[in-house]
Amino acid sequence: MLRLLFVGDSMTIGSAGEHTWRHRMWQHLRSSYGGPFQIVGPRETLHDKAADAPVSHEYAPGVEPAFPRRHLAGWGEGWLHMAPLIRETVREQRADLLLVSLGLIDLGFYTDAEQTAANVCTFLTEARAANPRIAAAVLPVIPNVRARTDGSFAAEVDHFNELLAKTVADLDTDRSPVLLTSVPPSYDIDLDTYDGTHPNASGEHKLAGAFADAMHQAWGLGEPYAV
Repeated sequence: MLRLLFVGDSMTIGSAGEHTWRHRMWQHLRSSYGGPFQIVGPRETLHDKAADAPVSHEYAPGVEPAFPRRHLAGWGEGWLHMAPLIRETVREQRADLLLVSLGLIDLGFYTDAEQTAANVCTFLTEARAANPRIAAAVLPVIPNVRARTDGSFAAEVDHFNELLAKTVADLDTDRSPVLLTSVPPSYDIDLDTYDGTHPNASGEHKLAGAFADAMHQAWGLGEPYAV
């Protein structure tokens, strides 16, 4: 059985009242993956903006009760925060596949592009220490509304994405494949987010589609994403 772990920041944990792209991906895999799979992870909650804490269980209406809420994602967390957690998480959850969306918070508050890329290496090394055959699909950082007015931040995002592509190419192996997805070509922060950063319903579908299409093309996993 494929054991899949979502790893991410605020875009992945989601907040109260949202579907999340995790839910969209689960729906896609349920209809297109040809074998058994399980969503794993040590956390289950959404972020509650009023409490400013991950204490909500209130997903959007229409999210099926059968949807596995598990993940390793957190509001304000990045590669810096997840690298120390991933070895134990992979071991305890027996994860086979990581779907990772991280980096924006690192570049915005904690580390520059070079330091963030180094934390990507640490993260993947730690994951492999727990499971030498772990596979990972990684989303580049999508520039948010800050990049429109802060040229130095925009440049740092671009530089990190270049380093991320090189890091993924260097660390990809047959035994433990690492895949870089593409930023959805039609992703528009005015149309696909509710605040210039966090995905709305259309953004959730596009993020799930980025992972689904990349894994189908590279690994033959599932089918192309269909809304």
